[in-house]
Amino acid sequence: MWFAFWRPKDRFSLDQLRYLADQLTKVQIVNEVNKDFVIEALRSIAELVTYGDQHDPSFFEFFMEKQVVGDFVRILKLSRTISIPLQLLQTVSIMIQNLQSEHAIYYMFSNEHMNYLITYAFDFRNEELLSYYISFLRAISGKLNKNTISLLVKTRNDEVVSFPLYVEAIRFAFHEENMVRAAVRAVTLNVYHVGDDSVNRYITSAPHTDYFSNLVSFFRKQCMGLNRLISETLKNPGPDSNSTVTAAVDEIEDNLYYFSDVISAGIPDVERLITDSILMLLIFPVLLPSLRMVAVNHVNQDMQSGVVTSLYLLCCILKIVKIKDLANTIVAALYYPLKSFTKCSGSQVNGYIPDHGFTSESEGTCNDNLAQNNTEGLKVNVPCSSSSSGSHQQSVTMLNNGSSSNAALREVLLEYVTEGDDVQVLGSLSVLATLLQTKELDESMLDGLGILPQRKQHKKLLLQALVGEASEEEQLFSSESSLTRDGIACELDVYLEKIKEHYGVSFQPSNVGSSPRVPRFQVLDALVSLFCRSNISAETLWDGGWLLRQLLPYSKAEFNNHHLELLKISYENSASALEKEVRGFWPDLLITVLCDEWRKCKRAMESSSPPKEPKCILYPPRMFFSEDIPEGSSFTAGERMHELVKVFVLLHQLQIFTLGRALPEEPLIYHPCDHGTNSRAQTSGLMSVPKPGTEINLVNAVPCRIAFERGKERHFCFLAISVGTSGWLVLGEEFPLKKPYGVVRVAAPLAGCNPRVDDKHSKWLHLRIRPSALPFLDPVKYNPHGKLKTKAFVDGRWILAFRDEESCKTAFSMILEEINYLCEEVHRRIKPSLKLETAIDISSSSAPVSEDSSSHTTPPNSL
Repeated sequence: MWFAFWRPKDRFSLDQLRYLADQLTKVQIVNEVNKDFVIEALRSIAELVTYGDQHDPSFFEFFMEKQVVGDFVRILKLSRTISIPLQLLQTVSIMIQNLQSEHAIYYMFSNEHMNYLITYAFDFRNEELLSYYISFLRAISGKLNKNTISLLVKTRNDEVVSFPLYVEAIRFAFHEENMVRAAVRAVTLNVYHVGDDSVNRYITSAPHTDYFSNLVSFFRKQCMGLNRLISETLKNPGPDSNSTVTAAVDEIEDNLYYFSDVISAGIPDVERLITDSILMLLIFPVLLPSLRMVAVNHVNQDMQSGVVTSLYLLCCILKIVKIKDLANTIVAALYYPLKSFTKCSGSQVNGYIPDHGFTSESEGTCNDNLAQNNTEGLKVNVPCSSSSSGSHQQSVTMLNNGSSSNAALREVLLEYVTEGDDVQVLGSLSVLATLLQTKELDESMLDGLGILPQRKQHKKLLLQALVGEASEEEQLFSSESSLTRDGIACELDVYLEKIKEHYGVSFQPSNVGSSPRVPRFQVLDALVSLFCRSNISAETLWDGGWLLRQLLPYSKAEFNNHHLELLKISYENSASALEKEVRGFWPDLLITVLCDEWRKCKRAMESSSPPKEPKCILYPPRMFFSEDIPEGSSFTAGERMHELVKVFVLLHQLQIFTLGRALPEEPLIYHPCDHGTNSRAQTSGLMSVPKPGTEINLVNAVPCRIAFERGKERHFCFLAISVGTSGWLVLGEEFPLKKPYGVVRVAAPLAGCNPRVDDKHSKWLHLRIRPSALPFLDPVKYNPHGKLKTKAFVDGRWILAFRDEESCKTAFSMILEEINYLCEEVHRRIKPSLKLETAIDISSSSAPVSEDSSSHTTPPNSL
């Protein structure tokens, strides 16, 4: 029978479809003998039906008339081999995906054939079969709308009582294979976005509501895994640590974006279920208890990783999951002390117990399905009575080591800014910045935290004045203005009451009744304190600068004299540190880096979003606070110089801001100075970068010998020259017939060469040869997280051998003299930027200004 199948026929004809359907009807058993025929018949029928749907309606009319789908189901029942279910699922999936006629889709979904296939007991131990099955479910969900969905559900009294597509799909929602989970999520989203009220009631009724709490439980486990990964990375950083963390972070954010997509379907009960689950299973029992202040010198790596992970997750949840109740409840929770969300030892919160670091799962006590815990509500701890055992009190003390457990969590965040390490500072600033940008938050909630931007304060007060709500309109733009205490309390009290009644937190929130100006002063004090710290990276300080500019975009009114004095001292210290770099390894690039970072900082401060994404919390920047640079490490010295420049630029721009001046496009840099007629550079004829092969006058050069290869010594003429803020070490070969002229063979940077006469051989001169550019400023060589993509750079070494001691001393003196010229020119040009008073005076003058020691004017665009 099946051999006749191979006789030549017109592939895309109704006769061919009729023939295949007839042959399929005759199949009474499917085994190893005829399975190939059946598989090819199924594949060809799908191809023909799809073709007919787009070109000839008679194809699908025949398909319906002969009830071929019924034969598909019959063939599945007869099958004794795994290949038939595979092909059948693929066949039906292809047909559903490609059918464009609404009439055809109605037929496919009617007669319960699809529901039969959906609920068929396939052997999912075969991974390929599971993949085809999930694709089949996804294909069906892609055709759902308010009309077709009714064909896949069973109803009773107009209420949905069965929906196999949804129920079977979510069985695989937490499968170990990521592609399966992604397909299931696509199915559920297609269901949610249909907008059928009866279906929505079905999915938000028991036991189907468990899916949403299980989603959050699964997400929590991923958060635990991320925390363990961060902890291991802090203890034992490896070459692949960043890529592993990035993969985990991507999965975390994918989950949150799925939550966001679910919420965007606009099903109110789903939004409530997700909100409650996130708060009860993650925020209250896990993330908030992990926010504890510990002495930086005694930070346990597990505890440190817990803080880092919690801060990052809070940022992500606020940024991605757009739920008003969730965002406002999190802010309200920040008014509670840490002990409100921690348990005395020996008790658990939803199957979890506090650990020394990030709250971790208790072995043997966790239940993967926490839906049953939800019915009991969150059990947050109550104060230990005076009769409590010592072990209970010790537990609470251990969790809050280094900080009063009575301090509100918002105060802990500010304490991170003033006393935490670089990661804690960056994490806290990221949380504050995320809250500032969370549109779901009421402005009064932001004002209660002290982070409502000044322009929004004035806008709201102006509106109140216009409608006659303000008691004293003359206070509208006063520095003492703030939103009324009643405005803050009205919104905040609603969520504080909800936390107490709905989530069972019984502690009294801290400082809710304080003056509304107190939180703002606390934030401002913390930020000013941050800018005075010398052990915080420049990137983190830039985040603090951005937050300050958001809070005070156009006024210095809220800075008091103490603030201004602290900022000035910090700026002067930074200027002094930068001035030392003039005599460092990289003076020839100092001005270039200064101008470049000035523009970057200005853009960052004026941007509508913070300089760094929240995920950067997990990739702490390198620190360069040491005064001692390892011998031969010009690369490390360059990184430190870059760091000092970034700090200086930020503090300089903040100084201009506090003085109420407009921020210039460029830093104040003097014009280049004219070079003397007797300079070595002019005599040699080299006024730009010397390239190999360039002709050069070697009249001032000193003969020497050097071996670039073992046993191959060569004779050169050595010359050190400087041109403005650039300088080079040149090895040239003299023309035999055109003395003293020659040609450049090798050139290297003059700055950072660190000349040294050998202790044992007084005719030998040692030179360090550093790179001509800073490799970490090249995005091709550096990745976004500050790691070199290539091997670490190592400084080169030259050992020059001269004829006699006098020649060696001459070369040594020549180098020192040219380095001095270079450094003095760099210092002259950046001098006005180092003295704030000078910069302000010059910027205030409309006439051309020259430096006392030269006749060079400041360019018009340098202010």
